[in-house]
Amino acid sequence: MKSLSSQPYKGTRDFYPEDKRVQNYIFSIWKSVSESFGYEEYGAPVLEPLELYAAKSGNELVNEQTYTFTDRGGRTVAVRPEMTPSICRMVAAKRQELAYPARLYSIANFMRYERPQRGREREFWQLNVDIFGDDSVAAEAEIIMLSDKIMKKFGAKPEDYTIKINNRKLVNFMMAQYLELDASSSQLMAKLFDRRNKISEDDFIDQAKEIFGDKAEAGISKIKTLLSAKTMADLPGEILTSSAIHEIQQLFTILEKAGITSLTFDITLMRGLDYYTGMVFEVFDNHPDNNRALFGGGRYDGLVGLFGVEPVSAVGVAPGGTTMENFLQTHNLLPKLQSSTDVYVVTLGDVSREALKLASEMRDAGINTELNLSEKKFDKQLKTALKKGIPFILFIGEDEVKSGIYTIKNIAKSEEYKVNFTELTKLIKE
Repeated sequence: MKSLSSQPYKGTRDFYPEDKRVQNYIFSIWKSVSESFGYEEYGAPVLEPLELYAAKSGNELVNEQTYTFTDRGGRTVAVRPEMTPSICRMVAAKRQELAYPARLYSIANFMRYERPQRGREREFWQLNVDIFGDDSVAAEAEIIMLSDKIMKKFGAKPEDYTIKINNRKLVNFMMAQYLELDASSSQLMAKLFDRRNKISEDDFIDQAKEIFGDKAEAGISKIKTLLSAKTMADLPGEILTSSAIHEIQQLFTILEKAGITSLTFDITLMRGLDYYTGMVFEVFDNHPDNNRALFGGGRYDGLVGLFGVEPVSAVGVAPGGTTMENFLQTHNLLPKLQSSTDVYVVTLGDVSREALKLASEMRDAGINTELNLSEKKFDKQLKTALKKGIPFILFIGEDEVKSGIYTIKNIAKSEEYKVNFTELTKLIKE
């Protein structure tokens, strides 16, 4: 019989305790920042009807990247590739009962069938933060402020990252009025702009020429004018007449008043998903070893209305766990994370009954305690404790049982203490 592989399914990863510590650290920052802005946690099913994603997420996501199957009841279902359609369904279901603006967040895992690469896996974990029922630019400002706070809470400096901002209404105006493209050509051009940093400049120009057709010469000239614009003021006059420009200016004013300095306007920023309707943004890593988009979001006002209720405006953002971990590693921002076990109890001689009692009392005192119950030799117990990276080792033998004074070693400091039970618990907690 062929032996089974010990490797995880392609595009997924195993999380051993040391990996899980990093993941839990990232989750803890996400959770604390989200809740500090007044967002409340929710959960949603890992399976949804396929039509939920087909309605608005785009053909590529549904046809090429979604894990689908027919269940025993004959229904076509999908393993969730994203959270936005699910939370919109949930908001639609309780539209009249929710208090607006509704501030909601979740931390969950998703599956997409795509080519695994650095920062991109088939199974990935993501924070989703969304605000529903606020039509003003203040909603985008809050979501971007929250994103900036996440970066700073991880220890990032303003110069470590850039928040790029654009507006899909401005994109639509630019495509139709300035570049003079029809609806289908506009969509193709937007997707090309979205891939611009992933292909060569020559490929970008060649593909743009194909989209323009007979008007390629004039069209390419206009695109070059757009790409040379470093600020909104540098944009062609025809584009500056768009109402979306005023929205972007409003947003920058709010964010600058909030002290956020890592901002830039980027006319080429598209965001891939088709459901964005207004402001879009992405947080980019400025480090040359990891120069890429970390995460992004934007306004999507049309999704809740797809469920047969009055539309509810929405703005969201979705940082991913792996890209966040890569950022922290690249910038040396990961703290030294130790075992969740506080103390390992090493037994010397026949003291199992007393050791069990002591371990129980320590757990009752809020100390995570691992106790050796096998008859391992002293050196093997010690080796186990050190290999697990447990910060304290407590020794208990017949002398300790009689005296009530225990020897405990702080591994990091290589210091030993002789303490009673009260001093012992205080020492570990401190």
